[in-house]
Amino acid sequence: MAVTLNTNQSAMIALQNLTVTNRELDVVQKRISTGYLVADATDDAGVYAVAQSMRADVTAYDAVAQSVNRGLNIVNVAIAGAEGISDLLIEMKNKAVAAADPSLDDANRALYNEHYQALIAQITTMIDSATFDGFNLIDKNPPTPATDDLNVLTEPDALPANAINIPAIDVKAGTVDTFGNISNLANAQAEVTAINAALDAIHTNLAVLGGHAAKLEAHSIFIIKLQDALDVGIGNLVDADLGKEAARLQALQIKQQLGTEALSIANQRPSQILQLFSR
Repeated sequence: MAVTLNTNQSAMIALQNLTVTNRELDVVQKRISTGYLVADATDDAGVYAVAQSMRADVTAYDAVAQSVNRGLNIVNVAIAGAEGISDLLIEMKNKAVAAADPSLDDANRALYNEHYQALIAQITTMIDSATFDGFNLIDKNPPTPATDDLNVLTEPDALPANAINIPAIDVKAGTVDTFGNISNLANAQAEVTAINAALDAIHTNLAVLGGHAAKLEAHSIFIIKLQDALDVGIGNLVDADLGKEAARLQALQIKQQLGTEALSIANQRPSQILQLFSR
């Protein structure tokens, strides 16, 4: 290699290598400080875009989880109301059967009927009160599916076709709307039949509501697992291996020191020209 004063090729090469090392060191330090292999689009635009899309889904599933939990609370309140109505119907049957005793006179039946009517009024109150967050699933008389059904989100795209549909229930039609009085023997006997039908209907409703509650609980658990899986997937895409980066950092720091030393030596090369002219 020629020895010249104007062009120091060794210094140029040393500087180029040191610049590359410094850039690599900046990348490693960024990964260590952020914890990400891909912290932004400048690191890897494709991977970053995929990760951001997955992050959007994870965030959207928070809203889905809220919808599912709200739906579950509405169904649970409806179940509590239906269970309470079932208990009242059982008590009403007791009064109706007692009033259907042929040996009982109408004066005593009137006493039973007073309690009986109070129980009917309590059923109406219970139906009206089975409300959560302004939504009552069992007080629909008659139900209009388009407005009265409960539709619960299941996925981030919020597609109506994928929602969990829980039909509204007309409990009044099968209970209070069918009851009369037990003030005489014939009425008492008729009320026993009506109460038996009402019990069958309310127990069918309870079975349906219980099935929907189980479905919502299962979907709530699924959402948690799905969000965890998405978080792991995002981590696999963008998280840095800090053990590996720490080892790389030490190697690059040593390489930087050596590069600095090599540049210093190369910069001293022109001074050797003086020795050629010394005596």
